Amino acid sequence: MKKLSFYSFVALLMGLLFFTACENSDYNGPGLEDENSILPDQLTVDIPAALLEDVSSLKGAPVVDTLKGREIYGHLRFFIHSGAHGSRIVKHIIYGIRRYNIDQVKTVTYESEDDGRIKNLVVVEGPEFDGRTWEYGLTITDAESEGEADGGKGMQIFWNRNPKEGITIIKPYNLDRTNEREMAQAMFRIDYSGAGELDYEHHMIVSIADMPAIDPLLAPFAMDGMKMFVGKKGDYVDVYGNSSHPNAKFLTEKVGYNWAFVASGSDVDDAAVVELGLPLSTVDTEERDVLLEENSIYNVLYNEVKTIWPHASDEILEAWLTNTEAPGFFNRNGFIQGGEAPGDQFLPLVERISDLMPYNPKSIANLEIMFN
Repeated sequence: MKKLSFYSFVALLMGLLFFTACENSDYNGPGLEDENSILPDQLTVDIPAALLEDVSSLKGAPVVDTLKGREIYGHLRFFIHSGAHGSRIVKHIIYGIRRYNIDQVKTVTYESEDDGRIKNLVVVEGPEFDGRTWEYGLTITDAESEGEADGGKGMQIFWNRNPKEGITIIKPYNLDRTNEREMAQAMFRIDYSGAGELDYEHHMIVSIADMPAIDPLLAPFAMDGMKMFVGKKGDYVDVYGNSSHPNAKFLTEKVGYNWAFVASGSDVDDAAVVELGLPLSTVDTEERDVLLEENSIYNVLYNEVKTIWPHASDEILEAWLTNTEAPGFFNRNGFIQGGEAPGDQFLPLVERISDLMPYNPKSIANLEIMFN
């Protein structure tokens, strides 16, 4: 019986789940140029380096009572990085599947090199999902679990070849069970379109739900889900979305925040601009002024300090409000400053983010991802 390994799959996932250091991979999927394969060769969009925080740089993240604007922005870049890793996972998996020369509708049974369990891979024509009919669909199941409520499904891909469009849904636990039930409920979804929709050449939406609970003392800002749009147009990539952090708190007893953000970046200019808000995860609105202005980093931290210390000195306020001005400016080395643009190359990006809006925080806190 054939064997197939999704080699770095769980390593990547666990790295972004538990805020531990892992190597930043630039993997782009060798061998994706096989003209005979019916599998898609692209279902993701690359994110500019200036918007990505190296996972290892947040090892030993700051404790709650020292969190400043720079660290809040830094965490955001890490959360964006987490979504980017989700898209890289798709590249890894498609590359692994392509070794089976999927050139037609077929069924393959193999033994996973990761957990030693039997998996079934089925490719069909004309499946229906999400209100439309797709050219092809692929499903991988854990054979022994097909009688369970989730059908043992580990991954589904629905795609069209021209234009390139697809939806990928992943449940890591049914692909690799070597980590017991730490990932039992976690779900990933990536929607991709190269059809030139929404005024972008191509775009993707990365969704993550039901991440495992983590001790808030170990990782107070760990996320349990996120949704992120990434659209490329020319040299620019626009990114917006929310990540949900049920244990996040600052000074008061308020707990459970969204990192709601809009951003734009360019690898050509090595520049990125971010506007970030910190609404509570219970906030039920998509209004930009509420999410990014009323709940700006500055306003949230100012209110936290004044609630605890109504007569806080200027020195305390200055310390807590350092680098909280909007927007924040970055290059591939990280945060530069907030407020004023450090150079002319950032000005087009400032203009681009003015038209972007995050998602509804409450909808992200309650996000669900389901297989067909």
